[in-house]
Amino acid sequence: MGGLGSNKAKRETTNFVKYTGVAFQMLATIGLFVFLGYKIDGYRNSTTLIFTALLGLLGVILSLVQLIRSLNKPRK
Repeated sequence: MGGLGSNKAKRETTNFVKYTGVAFQMLATIGLFVFLGYKIDGYRNSTTLIFTALLGLLGVILSLVQLIRSLNKPRK
């Protein structure tokens, strides 16, 4: 009874879990870098949040690199 429909549902669930995990990983990476930048700016008593902005941008770039790497992995 586990025909084609069952296989398709399993594949869709697997893809959902995979891409949800990637999204949370991106969010965590960006959030961590922004937090670190904010703490550095707080430690330096900066009036402008330059480290927050720069490390936030670095976090976005790194998370996009992780996304591209995960999308280019061969399927099993």
